Amino acid sequence: MIKAYYLSTGPDGHSHVIEGSIVYNETLPVETVLYEETPPHASLDWHCAPTTQYVITLSGVLEFTTHTGETFTVHPGEVLIAMDTTGSGHKWRLINDAPWKRVYVAFEAETKISFQPGNNS
Repeated sequence: MIKAYYLSTGPDGHSHVIEGSIVYNETLPVETVLYEETPPHASLDWHCAPTTQYVITLSGVLEFTTHTGETFTVHPGEVLIAMDTTGSGHKWRLINDAPWKRVYVAFEAETKISFQPGNNS
């Protein structure tokens, strides 16, 4: 299974996370694919996702935090499903000595997301 974190805005206007996994063998129509790298020890303060997207981590370990105090850690090979395009948002920081190399896969808001909730630790 590919571990994933579904980050969305709840009715309270705050970002919330659900841990689960990506569903295999489902093809999604995508709008754009972008590769990006951030230096080690970087962070980004409160923000919302700019669009609905998968953020696939290739290197780096990140800690994400929501305004309600939820935290989760993303490792290489895991996927953040960023759906919190409104509300209070989230922040992140790199917690190891590697740069954050990632792939953003953006899709239309109406796209069915290939996500299965549930702890797969």
